[in-house]
Amino acid sequence: VTQPMRSLTVEEYTKAFKSFLNTSTEHQCMEQFNKEELPNIVASLGNGRSTINVLGVGSGTGEQDLNMIRLIQAKHPGILINNEVIEPNPQHILTYKDAVRNSSDLKNVSFTWHQLTSMEYEKQARAQNIQKKFDFIHLIQVHYKLVKLHSLASDDAVRWILIGNSGWASIWRKYRHCLPPTDSGHYITSDDIEPILKDMGLNYQVYNFPSTWDITECFIDGDTIGGHTLDFLTGTKDFMNTAPHDLKQCLRQALCQPECSTKKDGRIVFRNDLSMIVISS
Repeated sequence: VTQPMRSLTVEEYTKAFKSFLNTSTEHQCMEQFNKEELPNIVASLGNGRSTINVLGVGSGTGEQDLNMIRLIQAKHPGILINNEVIEPNPQHILTYKDAVRNSSDLKNVSFTWHQLTSMEYEKQARAQNIQKKFDFIHLIQVHYKLVKLHSLASDDAVRWILIGNSGWASIWRKYRHCLPPTDSGHYITSDDIEPILKDMGLNYQVYNFPSTWDITECFIDGDTIGGHTLDFLTGTKDFMNTAPHDLKQCLRQALCQPECSTKKDGRIVFRNDLSMIVISS
């Protein structure tokens, strides 16, 4: 009997996410941004204060967070950094904590982890009347309400949003009604966010980085990597074996369309382009 389609558990998402990172250039693009653009961006943080408050939303396992912390340290030597993390995945938080324990260079940095979604954190902060403001807020692939984000920022804060601007949107907008419910924001792009920023009267700059994801194996029935690819792409456990045949066929056809992917050296390469939106006061 065919199992019904269902959303990924936390453990299943973690496994699919690792497979995605292994077959995509997402982290390489973020590293390029960190190297080329972020040092100048974080140079203005704190406005001479003795402490810089940082908030990471959707921080995952923390690799990118710690890179940013190190950049802030380099630009503001000796300054205290209070780093708070919002991340709902407990396995990601454990990995993040291990990375901190194994890092000897994170001096004058305090860490607080919140195993919550961004909306749960905002609700908790409102209920407890927490008035803390942050000097640097960064969000990775998370569709948090920008009005709420704005309320957490200090007067001279810098906010950084990493958002997909690629084939994800066309797939999710077309097929999400056929898939199990998920809080994924893959159908939101920088084109959706920019009008909100303009309406709020915020100054921002967009940095676009081409990124790719090799999805060749998802067209091979029974392939393990292909199964993880489809699971991460759809937010569905064992999509390859639980999705109706027509849905699986239509999705695969859509993935081959020019707005989603290209063919290179016999491989099918998904457009995983990224937009880094930097908002300044």
